[in-house]
Amino acid sequence: MTEPVKRRYQSDKRAAAAALTRARIRDAAARLFTEQGYAATTLRQVAATAGVGERTLYDAFPGKAALFAHTLGVAVVGDEQPVPVADRPEVRATQDEPDPRAAIARTVDYTAELLERAGDLIMVSVEAAGADPDMRATADAGAAATHAVHLELTRGLHARGALRPDLDAVAAADILFALASPHVFQLLRRLRGWSPERYRAWLRDTLVRELLA
Repeated sequence: MTEPVKRRYQSDKRAAAAALTRARIRDAAARLFTEQGYAATTLRQVAATAGVGERTLYDAFPGKAALFAHTLGVAVVGDEQPVPVADRPEVRATQDEPDPRAAIARTVDYTAELLERAGDLIMVSVEAAGADPDMRATADAGAAATHAVHLELTRGLHARGALRPDLDAVAAADILFALASPHVFQLLRRLRGWSPERYRAWLRDTLVRELLA
């Protein structure tokens, strides 16, 4: 009578152990990719830094591109759930927000939190894109997905008559895409040392000024 419960318990323990191992590998990979770049980081280094055997790492990730894609993907969305940014409740709520200024404020909050988690790794893919086709594909896919999310927001703003009269939804999405990019985040937060609060306030105020009527 207790065998199914015991099996479920053992299965849950194995799943928890596997998740913990992936998290250790992810943390090590994120640190090494960010510090050394994509090309200079080896799977052997990641395994050693994570404190796992190379076989364990290869069982979880068949190659460096797969490891980077997983590490970046989890950093972007904040968990291992297979739900893209566009379908996240926070993003949907932002797009449904009737107040244009509140919609921009919520967009800035979500974007800033995402870039704090994943901005450095996104820039690793951008910097490696010229020499590595896997990184080019990763960078291009990420940029396209980000612009699509921005365009969904600006289409809603345009439909409500909230955009400046000289802007259509695509032009507004392009401006948002540029100002909220990981490149600008890297310049202000990392190179110039702006605080998170200063960065968010600047981005929010600039987007309101540049986009809204």
